[in-house]
Amino acid sequence: MSKAQEVFEAVNAIVEKGETKANAFRQLAEQYGQPVDSVRGSYYGYSRKQAGGTSRPRRTKRRETTPADAVEVAVDALTRSIESIDHEIEAAKERAEEAAAEYESMKASADERKETIQKKIDTLKSDA
Repeated sequence: MSKAQEVFEAVNAIVEKGETKANAFRQLAEQYGQPVDSVRGSYYGYSRKQAGGTSRPRRTKRRETTPADAVEVAVDALTRSIESIDHEIEAAKERAEEAAAEYESMKASADERKETIQKKIDTLKSDA
């Protein structure tokens, strides 16, 4: 049995007992005298391998940033900013509509609430 498989099975056994994966990683790191990140890496590396992947995810590296890449990144960021403004406006509109509805509700019930309170005041004064 490989060390990664041992870690994988130990973490799963601890999780089955009701602990979180984070706690399981900490316990095993202490037990093995290794950093938590090493235990976590072993667990997920073995997990990926079991799922049919490789133990290490492939990462593609861009060797250089071309002017076209830089422009594309800038355009994407600015486009997201425009979309963000639309979302901000929609949220502000919703808050304004909620505030208007609250105002109308309070305004509609104000006379009745005042009258009820005034009756209580009058009752308290007559009992004194």
